[in-house]
Amino acid sequence: MIAETAPLCLLRLPQVIERVGLRRTAIYDSVRLGMFPPPIKLGRRCVAWPSDVIDTWVRERIAQSRGEIVR
Repeated sequence: MIAETAPLCLLRLPQVIERVGLRRTAIYDSVRLGMFPPPIKLGRRCVAWPSDVIDTWVRERIAQSRGEIVR
């Protein structure tokens, strides 16, 4: 069976908030603490997160909540 993957794209903050269920402040506090992936700079005042990085972070949180070992 071949696993289907979503196409790689860049997510802006509103899309990240929707995907992970955290608010802006919680996301940036977690980035500062090393608990959430940092965004990449697209310009002077523009950042985004690669969708695969966010998807991996979500999968890891789900696995941890189920007591599964996360590598």
